[in-house]
Amino acid sequence: MELLNIKREVERLSNILGKAEDCLDLRELSTKIQDLDQSIAQPTFWDNSLTAYQTLQEIKFLISNQKKYQQWRSILEDIKVALELLELSADEQLLQEAQSNLTQLQQELNTLEIQQLLSNTYDQNGAFLTITASSNSVDAQDWGSILLRMYHRWSIKQNYLVHVGEGFDADLTSIKYITLEIIGRYAYGYLKSEQGTHAKIMRLSHLKGDGKRHTCFANVVVSPILDESVEFEIPDKDLKITLPRCQRNVNRLETWVQLFHLPTGITVFCNLERNQLQNKEKALAILKSRLVAIALTQGVQLSQIQPQQIKSLSYKLIREYVLHPHKNVKDLRTKVQTTAVAEVLDGEIDLFIKAYLQQ
Repeated sequence: MELLNIKREVERLSNILGKAEDCLDLRELSTKIQDLDQSIAQPTFWDNSLTAYQTLQEIKFLISNQKKYQQWRSILEDIKVALELLELSADEQLLQEAQSNLTQLQQELNTLEIQQLLSNTYDQNGAFLTITASSNSVDAQDWGSILLRMYHRWSIKQNYLVHVGEGFDADLTSIKYITLEIIGRYAYGYLKSEQGTHAKIMRLSHLKGDGKRHTCFANVVVSPILDESVEFEIPDKDLKITLPRCQRNVNRLETWVQLFHLPTGITVFCNLERNQLQNKEKALAILKSRLVAIALTQGVQLSQIQPQQIKSLSYKLIREYVLHPHKNVKDLRTKVQTTAVAEVLDGEIDLFIKAYLQQ
């Protein structure tokens, strides 16, 4: 990279860092950390373990932001000093060092730039992500498993905690329906961009082996993990609860629970937990999460949700993955596309997320 290009990139990154300073409000950040430290020192701090955990996560996040900003500012200043020296005298080693620092700063500030777009309600929350194959065909369920792997890989790269479910087989090659619980800051803000009839895949089916082109669909639904501050009850009369009638596997009890929400037609299936009571509670949490997400999308109160609009919003085709004869992934909303299909399916989906958020 020539010195002129490095200078231009340094200027761009300086602008991003300046915006970050405004968003972080470093003085306010220090005050928040001090307040949380005082809260932790209180003898009643551990009376509520969930609240204590959330407070510890919050202070960890704030301290991390403070340290990162200081680190970014230091790296940027080092690059500027290196550029001044390089203008006076060519130095290949110094140039490589400056380029290496620039690459590191680019990666970290690009992530920060995306986070600055996440200011809506619940954007900082974790997320429930459900994948549903469009049919019972082997191809459709194979496509569901590919999407599962893609989102699982993406989540791990973000250092998120991912809970897929009791008894989940990582080598599973076909999935009809599965929910991921993704725990980490901004998970919902990022992944809300993935909602819709997420993929249309066109390829030669390696399973059928008939040499024809096949199209498979899978739907992705994303909703925020809600905390205790969001309180509302779903009346029993609005729910139809289905439990396993008989145990097919004597070596492992089936503990799944399925809820059907009569007013909206939403169905939630849950086997994330070890026992049936926990699965029922988790299914209710997912259902509440879905209702909140739908209300946000429709711009209405929970009681004003329009059931007839749910399908049109949740099942819109948003992205095409072409795997044969040529390779291409195209987002139909932002028009962003790439031929790096293998990388995308390995979890490299940030280019699509950023483009969606920048709309």
